[in-house]
Amino acid sequence: MSFYDYSVTDRAGNEVSMKQFEGKVVLVVNTATGCGFTPQYKDLESLYEAHHEAGLEILDIPCNQFAGQTPGTDDEIHEFCTLKYNTQFPQMHKSDVNGENELPLYTFLKSQKGFEGFGFGPAALAMSAMLKKLDKNYKENPNIKWNFTKFVVDRSGNVVARFEPTANMKDVAKCVESLL
Repeated sequence: MSFYDYSVTDRAGNEVSMKQFEGKVVLVVNTATGCGFTPQYKDLESLYEAHHEAGLEILDIPCNQFAGQTPGTDDEIHEFCTLKYNTQFPQMHKSDVNGENELPLYTFLKSQKGFEGFGFGPAALAMSAMLKKLDKNYKENPNIKWNFTKFVVDRSGNVVARFEPTANMKDVAKCVESLL
């Protein structure tokens, strides 16, 4: 199966086929409204505004699996994001990205790009220390580790990169821009 064989549900309950993104660069991100990484919405919106016309789509999938940091309904999450960060990219239905109820899209994404580490710096060290307490073998599985993990899909549907929440958003932007 390919990226284009999957679908997700939008916040209104409609099925959104990945086929509608053929020929576009897609950034898939699991988000949260009450996380230390939530300010990344500002960078995501800037990236979207700068490159949407050139073919960038952002698929925002709220997820409440990480310390319950995405409370509220889909509409409440949408209201928070549009009022606080002026987001214009569409938000999907709040969904699981790990476990028995994970979106099949995430099963696919994780099979294409596994976990490669948090990188360097204070945030990376903090994430590693926290995850060691939650799952001592976290480095050995492809599961999503926290909110704001990003997958970049090229115009042909290939998953070309995975960025952990600790990644510099400038690096995410460079990757996206190189594909447009």
